[in-house]
Amino acid sequence: MDRLTEPFQLTFMQHAFAASLLIGLTCGVLGVYVVLRRMAFIGDAVSHTVMPGLVAAYTQGWSLLGGALVSGIVTALGIGWISRRGLVREDTAIGVVFTGLFALGVVMISATKSFKDVNNLLFGNVLGVTPEDVAMIAGSALVVCAVLALLHKELELTSFDPIHAQVAGLNADVVRYVLLFLLVLAVVVGIQAVGVVLLSGLLITPAATASLLTNRLQRMMLLSVVDAFVSVTIGLYASYYFNVSTGGAIVLAAAAIFVVVSGVRAAKSAL
Repeated sequence: MDRLTEPFQLTFMQHAFAASLLIGLTCGVLGVYVVLRRMAFIGDAVSHTVMPGLVAAYTQGWSLLGGALVSGIVTALGIGWISRRGLVREDTAIGVVFTGLFALGVVMISATKSFKDVNNLLFGNVLGVTPEDVAMIAGSALVVCAVLALLHKELELTSFDPIHAQVAGLNADVVRYVLLFLLVLAVVVGIQAVGVVLLSGLLITPAATASLLTNRLQRMMLLSVVDAFVSVTIGLYASYYFNVSTGGAIVLAAAAIFVVVSGVRAAKSAL
């Protein structure tokens, strides 16, 4: 029992656990819509394209979250503007914006003298979060969950039957932009916990695992959040006792759960 409680006797581990659970809640719920609407590539793109904003904010001494938020909003608007004009397909628009902004971030990092500090932005530092960070993450999680609850019917209908939603008079583009902005917010608040590189894994993998277990939206959200919470717990214990990257351990735990669940499902299908 002492081995189980030892890590959480430390204040920084308590803060890390609270922040990671809140991010797991946000990503778990939001990730279900991302998976259902086949927006996984967009989630990956947003998590990488915030890099220019992060690096610019870091070098200028501005708010890191503010810089990431601006960069993420530019990404969402850029993808929507290019794809809506019909010049190229949406996946092509995502690829153009993704690679362009990510390359800009890489160039900015290479020009930054303190590369080790910028490196933390890529891989996260959940063990360094403060009570103020936890409060901000909690506020962002509340906003995301509240908007998803208010627009539940619209999001569900446009996710499962976009044609019927259009006939019913719903503006699918507006709903999609709202989802994109929520995705940006989730990515921005999650960066300091699991980092730019690994955040997309926490956003996608628990939801993908849940989609293997059920087709019902509410149950899928619940299972996705539970998966995220279990992954966070395993990852934090692993980072504490084996001295490995916390963000990496969390996402690896989520990936391991996905492999186990998919393996069990494949075995049942073969019987």
